[in-house]
Amino acid sequence: MCKSCGSNWQRKFTGEICIHFPGLKNVNKPIVWVFPDVLVCLNCGSAEFAVPEAELRVLVTGEAEQRRLAKLPVWGHER
Repeated sequence: MCKSCGSNWQRKFTGEICIHFPGLKNVNKPIVWVFPDVLVCLNCGSAEFAVPEAELRVLVTGEAEQRRLAKLPVWGHER
C-alpha cells in the first residue's frame, strides 16, 4: 500500500540513482551510485527505495575513502 495516497496500484522497477552531496562545498566529492529496486505508486507517482549498506556508509561519512575500503569504484579516479 502506498504511504502517500493509500493506493495498492504499485509496481517494482530496477533503478539507477546517482546521489550528489549538497552544496558548493561538496562539488568535488564523488557521486554515489545506487542500483536499488524502486517501488513506484502508479496512482500518485510516489517512489521508495533503500540504499545498500556500503553506499549508505559513504553517505554517512561523506568520504570517497569508504568506497575504496568497501571495494566500490571511486568515480573519476583510477586505483
